[in-house]
Amino acid sequence: MGRRLHGRGALFDTDPAGLAPRLVGLRPHQHRATPVEHPKELPFVLLTGGRGLGKSAVLGELRDAYKGHTPVASIDCEDVQFARPTGGRPLEAWSPVSQALLVVAEQLAEPVTGAGRITFPRLMSGLVAVAAGGWDDADSERIRREVERILLLNEGGSWVAGFAGRMAGRVTANVVSAVSGTGPLVASAIEATLESFSDSFVNRRQQRASAWWRAYPNAGADARRGLMLLSGHFRAGGTSREHAERYLVRALLADLTDAYAGMLPRMQRLGRPVVLVDNAHRAPGPGLVDAILRDRAEGIADQVVFVGGLRGTDRPVLRNAVRRTLAEVARRSDWVPDPASPSSRALLVALPPLNPDDTLHLVGAACAEVPVPPQLPYATHRLTGGNPLGIVHLADSAAQNLPGAASLGELLTADVRLDDDRDARPTYLELLDRLVPADRLDELTVLAAAHDHDSACALAEALLPDDFGPADVRALQTRLVAEGLVEAPGRFVGDSFVRTLLLLRLHHRDADHGQWRQAHETLIRYYAHAADDDDPARARYRLHHELALGRSESAVAYLRDSFPTLDIRVWLRSLRFIASAPYFHAHDAEGHDFAARDDRRAAIALGRTDAEQVVPQGGDAVLHLRIRRLLHAVWQLTDPLALPDPKVCDRLRFELEQLSNLRPAGNALLWRASRDWPEDALAGRPLRVPDDDEDEPDGEA
Repeated sequence: MGRRLHGRGALFDTDPAGLAPRLVGLRPHQHRATPVEHPKELPFVLLTGGRGLGKSAVLGELRDAYKGHTPVASIDCEDVQFARPTGGRPLEAWSPVSQALLVVAEQLAEPVTGAGRITFPRLMSGLVAVAAGGWDDADSERIRREVERILLLNEGGSWVAGFAGRMAGRVTANVVSAVSGTGPLVASAIEATLESFSDSFVNRRQQRASAWWRAYPNAGADARRGLMLLSGHFRAGGTSREHAERYLVRALLADLTDAYAGMLPRMQRLGRPVVLVDNAHRAPGPGLVDAILRDRAEGIADQVVFVGGLRGTDRPVLRNAVRRTLAEVARRSDWVPDPASPSSRALLVALPPLNPDDTLHLVGAACAEVPVPPQLPYATHRLTGGNPLGIVHLADSAAQNLPGAASLGELLTADVRLDDDRDARPTYLELLDRLVPADRLDELTVLAAAHDHDSACALAEALLPDDFGPADVRALQTRLVAEGLVEAPGRFVGDSFVRTLLLLRLHHRDADHGQWRQAHETLIRYYAHAADDDDPARARYRLHHELALGRSESAVAYLRDSFPTLDIRVWLRSLRFIASAPYFHAHDAEGHDFAARDDRRAAIALGRTDAEQVVPQGGDAVLHLRIRRLLHAVWQLTDPLALPDPKVCDRLRFELEQLSNLRPAGNALLWRASRDWPEDALAGRPLRVPDDDEDEPDGEA
């Protein structure tokens, strides 16, 4: 695998063979055959998951592993060339699918080891017929450009290449001349194209291809009529265009099948052709996927390995797709389609996050020349949740900014240069560009502080434009789920890494952190109005946001006063959630920064400020100060942007031990927490509440 691709061996392993070599029939980066898993019918493999999980990286590795060994084509459906036609071509004669087929065929045509170019006479004829539908008002130069590009799909790379090139030029001239005349334009273009196949020099394979369009529905065994109908259906749009596009896809696959037919091609061509479709949820992806799945379901076989990247997992057209985890396909996929369901021809493979060891290797590779704090890799894994994009960008920032940066927060706000031809930018902005929808970045920046639909609506009403209402909040929440971001009760943005990045952007939107304060003040008012302090499932939301503004007094008082009576498991969860408040170094009363590295939590947790505290009159001073130290210890140790402090871990253990002596009924839970929590914090794991069968998310009661 590539230098920076980890945790994906199930796809690329050679001994035993991973999924890719079992489908392609070739070992990656080698011209050595390997047995295929599905000799008759192939699944359309779609790698699924949210943004940043490495789908594009995997497809890039597949391209590099097989390019030059077997025909390979790669497209990104988010590329601008699939968004709109260029060069004056009208929409009625262009679609993302037709453009994708042209681009794919151009790449598949390239010679590979041991075999020459592949020609695409069927597809070439169909694309000329489609393009001709947009030549009504075209100048001859534009027609020439379009025709020449399409005709090159039928140019072989043999010893007659010079003749073939001259023939393509002659056909181009004939087409331009024909459509410039007085006859029917589309018919003239099709006639001139088909005449090129009647040349005495054209081999029988191409002559067979010229007859392929006779089988188009209602063509009456007339190729010219078939292409005329194709052009008309394409121009009609809607389902008629989808029908025409399906036949264009079929033409591409028929040309590929023909290229592998016969004894000599089978000996020359080791491995199946590979087509990679990144961001397959965007056009032309759905059209390509649907056409291929439907044809395969109808028994129209091909031997092309299609692998795509799909953001999210729940697409209605794929409801019956076979679903597997990456680990489940490492040795065999056990894919068996349902004859009655075209979508079962798809195999959805979920890409998992990377594990801590993968993170360690990625950080180590990027920072080979830089001393790295020993806790940095595991803190990076805790922050990113194993998101490969996040790990790689943070590793790049560490390589460029260590030893100057002292925390993950500083690595995120520090500038990073990802490419030589790009200016350096803050790391967190580079990540947000890739991890969240660009058109909703501003709204998500504000709503990241919310916990559910209602609190998000409160924030939207206070801080977002008037035209962004409850329906827009719900639509945005639905979109996040559709794009593969995890849901978590108690968090509007469920993915903790993305949420942290959005909150970091909210904090840095203005010099005095005004919007940051407004967002949390809004939620403090919302929960103060809606909640009763005696309800632990509600009161802690308000205390969480007060703590985010640096105000810890109410949280300490609540935890102190509820400690003797509240169920210890609920109390520990409350402590954990309140202390999960985001922290971005200290500010003065006006919200301005004291200093970039002024983190007072460790000093408070270690008791260095106890002497300055005024204990509430009549209260238990020892318990009050112990709770205050404990709150700040958990706050510091669970901060995803800070490296856990071993001294604070020791203090956390001590404070929980002492509290266990004060609650005989909860002694066992507090004692176990005193052992588990410091260990979890140092290992970069979430703090576990003892005896929870399924540890509840921080936002739940």
